[in-house]
Amino acid sequence: MDNELNLLIGKDEKIIYAGKPNKKCFIFESIFNPLLPFALIWGLFDFFFIGAACSSDKANEATYFIVPFMLLHLMPVWIYLAGALMSFRRYQNTSYVVTDKAIYASGGVFSRTYKSKPFTELSHVDLHRGIFDQWFGVGDVITTSAQANPATLNGRRTSTNAGISIDSIANYAEVYQIVKKLQQDIYTDVMYPNDLRPKGNHGYNTKYRG
Repeated sequence: MDNELNLLIGKDEKIIYAGKPNKKCFIFESIFNPLLPFALIWGLFDFFFIGAACSSDKANEATYFIVPFMLLHLMPVWIYLAGALMSFRRYQNTSYVVTDKAIYASGGVFSRTYKSKPFTELSHVDLHRGIFDQWFGVGDVITTSAQANPATLNGRRTSTNAGISIDSIANYAEVYQIVKKLQQDIYTDVMYPNDLRPKGNHGYNTKYRG
């Protein structure tokens, strides 16, 4: 487990799951993303134009003017290639931890990002298996927050109900059942009217009894 991610976990929390994404699936999804067809078409067009310019009668003049421009024009291709190459670094920085109180995740390329989401804020837990997930026998556990989190988009304040996604893990079914049960039990416990609580559970502040 990521040692720095471990610093976010409270002393009174019990770690139930700790792991990383499946490496092959993580890399494949980073390479074969929606930008790939666009980058291929863009690159084929630009390289064809460069080849045609260099093979013309004025190839020397084209080399000094057209080729540098087209290399700059290939920026979407360079961005895609950089993202695909950086996927190895992102994989190294990605870790997940599930405790009896919250979900924690780390990620990032150059800088590390650590985030957490307590079960008291989660309203839904879903299971997703894309093409590569099914290919490699893994799955994604996707959570949704019940509270709108403030965010900034194009300079404007907005809100999002994003939770934390535990992506491309091998034991996805087991983790899904764990997260789903914790979310249902703890979220219901918080919302349950105090006067109607069963005698065995006097409130969320007591120790969780699953």
